[in-house]
Amino acid sequence: MEIPAAIRALPHVNATLNALCAALLVVGYWHIRARRIPQHRAMMIAAFATSILFLASYLTYHLYPGVGTVRFEEPASVRPFYLSVLIPHTVLAAAVPPLALVALVRGLRGRYSKHRAVARWALPVWLFVSATGVTVYVMLYVLFPQAS
Repeated sequence: MEIPAAIRALPHVNATLNALCAALLVVGYWHIRARRIPQHRAMMIAAFATSILFLASYLTYHLYPGVGTVRFEEPASVRPFYLSVLIPHTVLAAAVPPLALVALVRGLRGRYSKHRAVARWALPVWLFVSATGVTVYVMLYVLFPQAS
């Protein structure tokens, strides 16, 4: 079965969305440190929306018939490093949606002390997952493209 070009392009879209999300998170953090709450709110809503787009794109790609997953095989000497990035990325990625949603809802409802309590965990986990998502992409598709 021939995979359409639009589907084949989704890993590149996903990496772009991950990079954009990471940038929005950093800028949002910078705004809250400067007590610019409206700008912080806008950046975090944009980061959340970007993550939703990422998730939709990621699921579309991986659920498309015939796509499957890309397995990192070569160079074998780099595979342990790749797995040391991929495994925590994958495990922590499962925590991002509930952490981000709880932080967002608490912030939008004005429950700032509860928002801060979860945001202290959500931000570093979310930022780590976004950054390592780009790292995984670069390793699989740029530095060491795997034979299909």
